[in-house]
Amino acid sequence: MPEPYYLSVAEAALLIRKGDLSPVDLTRAHLERIARLDSRLNSYITVAAGMALTQAKEATAGNQGEPLCGIPVSYKDLIAAAGIRTTAASRVYENWISDKDAYVVTRMRDRGAVTLGKATLNEFAFSDATSDEDFVKPARNPWNLSASTGLSSSGSAVAVAAGLAMASIATDSGGSIRMPASYCGVTGLKPTYGRIGRSGVLPLSYSCDHVGMITR
Repeated sequence: MPEPYYLSVAEAALLIRKGDLSPVDLTRAHLERIARLDSRLNSYITVAAGMALTQAKEATAGNQGEPLCGIPVSYKDLIAAAGIRTTAASRVYENWISDKDAYVVTRMRDRGAVTLGKATLNEFAFSDATSDEDFVKPARNPWNLSASTGLSSSGSAVAVAAGLAMASIATDSGGSIRMPASYCGVTGLKPTYGRIGRSGVLPLSYSCDHVGMITR
C-alpha cells in the first residue's frame, strides 16, 4: 500500500470501510507530514491537530457508513469552521473565530470528513501575488519552491499535491481553484454557480464566487 497520505480519497475510504486503515492513523500520518514539511511549504495558516484527532476518533467509533468517514481535509481560510480562526489571510480578521461552521463544512462533517485546518490564500482571495512581508507568507509550490502556485487557493492546492491533505474545499471567482490545481499538478473543480451553498464563506464577489474542491 502507498504511504497513507498519498492514497486517493476513494482508496482511503474503501480501506477504512474494510477495517484495513484507521481514521486516527490516517489523520496522524497527515499531521506528522504537515509538521515535517509545512514550515517550507506554508500551505496552512492554522493547523487544528487536536480537533482533527478528536474527529478521527469519532469517525472510528461511529461514522463508518459515511462516504468521507475519516478522510482528512483542509478548508481555504475564508471558509468558517467553528472553533478555528478564519483570517482570510488578512490582519483585519487575524483573531476572528466563528461560533458555527459554514454550510459546506457542515456537509463535509455530516459525511465523516476530518478537519485538518485552514489553508493559505491570497489576502481576501483578491490579490494575485503575495510576499514575505504579508501577514500570511505565500504558499510554495511543492515541485519547485520558487515556482508560482497560481491564484488565491494556493495553500489548498499545495497541501493536496504534497500529501498534507487528501482534499481541500476552496473557492473560485476567476480561476482561484483551477489555476492553483493546474500549477501544482492536482485536480480542481469549479462547480455550477450556486451548486454548493456559500453561507459562512467570506465573499469576494457575490455574483462570481463558487465553492469547489481540489483533490489528487
